Amino acid sequence: MSTVKLFHTDAYRTAFTAQVLSCEPAGDKWDVILDQTCFYATAGGQPNDLGILGGLQVLDVREDEAAGAIVHTVNAPLAGEVQGEIDWQRRLDHSEQHTGQHLLSGVFERFMDGETVSWHLGADSCTVDIGIDALTIQQAEQIELECNRVIRAGLPVVTHLVDKEGVKAFPMRKPPAVEGDIRVVEILGYDWSGCGGTHVRSTGELGLLKIKSWEKNKKFIRVEFLVGQRAMRDYMRLDLVTRELARSLSIHVLDLPGYVDRSKEETSGLRKQLKMAQERLLEIEAAELVAEARKIGGTRIVRQIVGARPVDEVKLLAAKVAAHPGTVAIFGTKGAMPQIVLYRSVDLRLDMGGVIRQVLPLIDGKGGGSPIQAQGAGSRPEALEHALDVALQKIGEALVG
Repeated sequence: MSTVKLFHTDAYRTAFTAQVLSCEPAGDKWDVILDQTCFYATAGGQPNDLGILGGLQVLDVREDEAAGAIVHTVNAPLAGEVQGEIDWQRRLDHSEQHTGQHLLSGVFERFMDGETVSWHLGADSCTVDIGIDALTIQQAEQIELECNRVIRAGLPVVTHLVDKEGVKAFPMRKPPAVEGDIRVVEILGYDWSGCGGTHVRSTGELGLLKIKSWEKNKKFIRVEFLVGQRAMRDYMRLDLVTRELARSLSIHVLDLPGYVDRSKEETSGLRKQLKMAQERLLEIEAAELVAEARKIGGTRIVRQIVGARPVDEVKLLAAKVAAHPGTVAIFGTKGAMPQIVLYRSVDLRLDMGGVIRQVLPLIDGKGGGSPIQAQGAGSRPEALEHALDVALQKIGEALVG
């Protein structure tokens, strides 16, 4: 019960008439086998076609290789003669990406002796895994330029159906792994590869190929690329973004990189200045808190709820307070997740880690620390005042004990 693959003889044919050979239930769906079809089944890295069959949406297309049949999954049973029509935009997109992959793989082999390990045709971009150790920007540009030179040359893309002996007449990139007749897709005089997928008629129809990125992946380099309408849409989006950005900054598009570099340098400098200013303000605040601190046995205690401030800022303020000899900082921050920060000057003999472990249960908190500084967070903001009072009590007892 085999199916004639009409897409192998004409990848541009979109509509067809066929006889239903079988229709079997598959859960709540139905699997339909036809005598012939234009629907491509998922194989060789290329996703299946979608479209309409007998008035029903085609949900999936796969191949039963043992039977040589194409299985179409639909929502209801079909019988007799049916009309089918593929989603042409999806087919054209997949054909562009697949031919582009053949071209890119061929160029990698010619220029870098890089064998294609695998490839993936995704919804937004494609990737191809090349068996090379590294890829520089200059090499990627050379590969991309050669691909687009071949595209401009408009080389025909043709197919040959040959047996094992006949395939020897072609300088194949990779030895065929299939049994029986072999379908060779040739970019005329440039690349030869065994393939059952759909392709455009000439490289000129691709329009553009763009390498977007690459990364090391195990023992190969994974290259992300776009071809045809995908590449053109990507270019249009990026062109619009850069033009609008340049207009908003009142500079030329080509001046954007330099502007960004200068802005990063200026921002870095301003951040350093801001950090210095913030630290100076914290030093002043710490000095004021120390001046107003209560004393227990000659030790100054700063007990303060400092509002909903970032915990890193609170820790730094506590450290500034504890930089004064004979001083302890007991800080709390308000919020749904209250924080407690304890800090002491190095000349005191107190265990802040021990104190924090005693008070955190009061706010259902967790944390820890060292003898000099400790912190923790909890989930009971209503108990924060009491927890700080207990911390003050424990520290006071240790000081006078």
